[in-house]
Amino acid sequence: MNTTTATTATAVPGEPAVLDLTAWTCPAPLRDQPRVVMGHGGGGALSAELVQHVFAPGYGGDILAQLTDSAVVSLGGARLAFSTDSYVVRPLFFPGGSIGDLAVNGTVNDLAMSGARAAYLSCGFILEEGVEVSVVARVANALGAAARAAGVEVATGDTKVVDAGHGDGIFINTAGIGLVPAGVDLRPQRVVPGDVVIVSGAIGAHGVAIMSVREGLEFGVEIESDCAALGGLVETMLAVTPDLHVLRDPTRGGLAAALNEIATASGTGVVLQERDIPVPPAVANACAVLGLDPMYVANEGKLVAFVPREHAEAVLDSMRAHPLGAEAAVIGEAVEAHPGMVVARTGLGGTRVVDLPIGEQLPRIC
Repeated sequence: MNTTTATTATAVPGEPAVLDLTAWTCPAPLRDQPRVVMGHGGGGALSAELVQHVFAPGYGGDILAQLTDSAVVSLGGARLAFSTDSYVVRPLFFPGGSIGDLAVNGTVNDLAMSGARAAYLSCGFILEEGVEVSVVARVANALGAAARAAGVEVATGDTKVVDAGHGDGIFINTAGIGLVPAGVDLRPQRVVPGDVVIVSGAIGAHGVAIMSVREGLEFGVEIESDCAALGGLVETMLAVTPDLHVLRDPTRGGLAAALNEIATASGTGVVLQERDIPVPPAVANACAVLGLDPMYVANEGKLVAFVPREHAEAVLDSMRAHPLGAEAAVIGEAVEAHPGMVVARTGLGGTRVVDLPIGEQLPRIC
């Protein structure tokens, strides 16, 4: 516990002062919340509990129960990946992108994590009364440009307006569909001990970029979001072998959350070599100043892959030949020990547990 304003009650003469705890607050939300808190949207343990104990039982269905970034379904003889996501980032525009870019790239990437190339998107805008039409147009233009760059078409959409004070300018929902190639089966249950863990590049840029703008922080160099569509990189990897075991884009909750979700679903342990995890110097410095761990900071243009050891070198080479994988690196492996747990070997020779975050270090990042 820490406090924003702690006061001491007036002491009775001859008796010790009594500390007034009424103004104290807890920086991390408690797990038994009767109401929704910001941590429920952070991609960590609170988000998982909300899905597992509220939404999954309410909706039912075996496909949803797999809890993957996108659902893979069979329809008319084709295997389709289907995903939806909502974007509430603040601010709307940030170094390296905007809410429009996120709305396309985030959904395209969720489909790519199933091995699918996105084909069509739907797009719903929720506008707050009073937002400038010029701002809406700027976001729409950014969204359209991102869709064209990703090779996906916005095929249908919807617009709603809410009363002033009941939104935050612009919220966006996108859903997408794409075809999954024959022989591709990407899911955490396929992970086995010995799999090599590869990350496609340096982590943490998106979360720090959002924080720098939102809080007016300067770190001596502008840090840009890594927001990008990963469909082409995934196709390059699958061209080497369709036998990749699982892919995940480490967005909310960062690399730590993604790896914990995979470890839990696969029943394997994960051992990381902390010194091998690529972190840009500017991001590392910013996190050191702010007391953050880069492994928990959000990304919007990176993926983590669990690859059979016999294919790891060829897959890594193919990633490094692609612009979005030039800094790809092997960062660890899946192991039989400590199933469901992620640990990191530090540069000093020690070992630390990399746990699933409860909420999120910085809310509203996507």
